[in-house]
Amino acid sequence: MSASEGFQEFLKDQLAGFGPVAIRRMFGGAGVYADNVMFGLIADDTLYLKADGTTAPAFEAEGMQAFTYTAKGGKPISMSYWEVPPRLLEDPDELTTWARAAFSIACAAKKPARKKATGKKPSRKAAKVRTS
Repeated sequence: MSASEGFQEFLKDQLAGFGPVAIRRMFGGAGVYADNVMFGLIADDTLYLKADGTTAPAFEAEGMQAFTYTAKGGKPISMSYWEVPPRLLEDPDELTTWARAAFSIACAAKKPARKKATGKKPSRKAAKVRTS
């Protein structure tokens, strides 16, 4: 997996209508972020966008597939990121529409932040139990 600098710059240009995006290297590829939310990934200079049950059919209709990698032991793992139809890379307006949908899905799927530990030990008070 790789994400060349040239492809990253190309995507930033094509997504200018979406707004500022950050591309961060990870696992040999890269994640595509907006407001610290990952909504896309790049692997082998291919863009994949986050999808769910409502948007995956549009990717399927274009003949695209979900991003899959091989885990330890040779088991293929499919993720909820789908390959972007190549025609979108030449149509910034439509790419932006698909990217906005992916961003909304990623925001909805983002887990709420966990509460910080206070450092206090849990209360040891036991409830009074009546005995007969």
